[in-house]
Amino acid sequence: MSDRRETGLVHAAPIGLCLPLLGREPKGRPDRQQTAESDDRESGTGGCRLLCALEMEMTNRDMHGDSKVDCVNCDGLISRNGGESAEVSVPLSLPGKRTIPMEGDNLYRLRDRKFLLEDKKRLCALALGTALLGILLMIIHAEICPIYYTPDSNAALIINCSISLSTGCLLILIIAFHYKDIRLFIIDHNQVDWRIAMTSHRVLVITLELMVCAIHPLGTYWEVGLRVNSSSSAPLLYSNHHGDVLKDMELLLSVLMFLRLYLVHRAVLLHSKVLLSASYRSIGSLNNINFTFRFVLKVLMNKYPARTLLAFILLFWLTASWMLTLCERQTKASTGHMQTALWLIAITFLTVGYGDVAPNTSCGRAVCLFTGVMGVACTAMLVAVVTKKLALNKGEKHVHFFMLDIQISKRIRHAAANVLRECWLLHRTNLTKGNRGEHRRHQRCLLEAIRVFRHLRLKQRKLRDYANEMVDLPKMQMIMCDLSANWNNSYRELEQRILSMEQKLEELSLSFQQTSELLSQVLRHRNPEIR
Repeated sequence: MSDRRETGLVHAAPIGLCLPLLGREPKGRPDRQQTAESDDRESGTGGCRLLCALEMEMTNRDMHGDSKVDCVNCDGLISRNGGESAEVSVPLSLPGKRTIPMEGDNLYRLRDRKFLLEDKKRLCALALGTALLGILLMIIHAEICPIYYTPDSNAALIINCSISLSTGCLLILIIAFHYKDIRLFIIDHNQVDWRIAMTSHRVLVITLELMVCAIHPLGTYWEVGLRVNSSSSAPLLYSNHHGDVLKDMELLLSVLMFLRLYLVHRAVLLHSKVLLSASYRSIGSLNNINFTFRFVLKVLMNKYPARTLLAFILLFWLTASWMLTLCERQTKASTGHMQTALWLIAITFLTVGYGDVAPNTSCGRAVCLFTGVMGVACTAMLVAVVTKKLALNKGEKHVHFFMLDIQISKRIRHAAANVLRECWLLHRTNLTKGNRGEHRRHQRCLLEAIRVFRHLRLKQRKLRDYANEMVDLPKMQMIMCDLSANWNNSYRELEQRILSMEQKLEELSLSFQQTSELLSQVLRHRNPEIR
């Protein structure tokens, strides 16, 4: 081998080798760089030996960047005697470019993709459970801290350490989830470099998720640290101001911990039957549909509208009520109690606002403002769901409009009969030369009957126009199929009639020929001189 072969092994692009013995699992992935030589053992019938060797060769890094590899490849149809291999030249692409996939490459990619999707689903479930555990610990600490222990006690330190530990586990799970997502991107795009997947949008999303999941209260650590490190007593005013700042900071961090609930939409997406169903994915890929959380939410709202809205409203109601109590607890007002907060959130969500209870802090006002916005959105969705439930389906609409058409047709016939009757009465009044009062009365009745008749005709026309708009494509297709079938039958009958006419014409022409021959024979018999 030349020197170029020795240096080319370092910069060689990955190439797959998939020539294992029948029934033996390959030891390595086909997309890893390797130089393998596999020998088949002799079987009981004597023997065929398969020799598979791959030697990769690339040129040094020069201006052109072209690379080729000389490999000893084993053909599938090796002669039974020796198993000699033929030397071929396989071009390799530069790193980061797609290579021509070998026979087993797609199978490995599908297997790895399936495993990565299962890992993403498992990591997402663990991350959501860890986030909910941290929120639960925070709620327990906020509820029992003023009653059973002080914020600078050892019990508070243990609970805050548990919250911090769950936060660290959550960050690790988020990083692992995005690592699996990047690996899935690499597999979907045929083994590209991982740095290509790190776009600015992905980096921004990962950074925001880590910042959101890292939020948790730290007030106990500060108070314990101040208690340990303080060698002399601080002034009373400074200590009170510092304590208020720590309480406000802990309150803000506790409320912001609910931002971790964004993981719910990811868990719903990854655990939905829409994403797991192969039929959904295949039909969706044919119609260029992206299976995002928006599509899954639309499916849930169409399939289970009442359950979805009820679950969301109850969860939001309880969460917003507890956040309001946490915000209003320092003011010692009535809104700091759970029952009052539930009432205030309910009337704010329904956009009623009696005014008997109002928040006192800026945090409480922000929670009520957000509750009002969500209440308007949920009310709009509820109206849409109720409207859809009360709407008639296609069959009911057809039956309803058919009966209305029959009723209007009957009323039109009665109105037309009234017009004719009033015309006859007016004509009879003119013939008999009755009084003018009766004449005017019949004219008035005639004009009213004509107005009713025109009104009913217009109403029937509008009803039929609206009914014609409801004709769906399957019905039109059935009508067109029936028409085409009728046309085919008519065409066949016409062909048969044409054939029968042709047969009759042939029979007529044959009878004419026979008649002419008989006439000629008779004439010759009577007049033998005529030839």
